[in-house]
Parts: sequence; C-alpha cells; structure tokens
Amino acid sequence: MVELPTRSRVGDEPRAAVGREWEVFVRQTAEEPLRHVGSVTASVPDEAYEHATRLFAWYAADVWICPADETRRYSTHDLDENAEPVPLSSGDEARTYEG
Repeated sequence: MVELPTRSRVGDEPRAAVGREWEVFVRQTAEEPLRHVGSVTASVPDEAYEHATRLFAWYAADVWICPADETRRYSTHDLDENAEPVPLSSGDEARTYEG
C-alpha cells in the first residue's frame, strides 16, 4: 500500500504585483499530453501568450494559457504559511507505486 501525500491548497494571492498571472501548458506534438511549463504575468491573454511563447514554447505545437486565479494549486511543498491541508479520500481503490 502506498502512503497518500498530504497536500495543502496554495493561497490565491497573486505572485506578482503588476498584471494578471497566467499558467502555461504546452505540447510539442499532437500525440503528447499537455504539460505545465511555468507562469507569466500579463494584462491580457494575447500578451500572456506572447510572453509564454518567448519563454517556454517557441517549439510547441500547442500552447494553453490559463488564468492562474482560476487554476487551483495543491502541493506537498510549504508554499503558503496559511495553507490548510486538504484530505484525499482513498476510497476503496488500491494504490501502488512503480518507480
């Protein structure tokens, strides 16, 4: 049986003082899954796309820009001193880890 991690919901406070924060997901080919590559700060989605392309995605087939304030982040890392743990229901599903 694998021990479930304890994650806390990271606060919704912006990480930058200017502009809106956007999470960037890219995919190199249509067959690959999207993967998170980072965040950018910009006023509007097109500006975020431009920043993201220059920083992370000049090679990508697909670029997704998602508003960070509408993206929920959970982490096992201590990123927010006010974060409260969110329990994960293990249900009846047996979990294994193959590393």
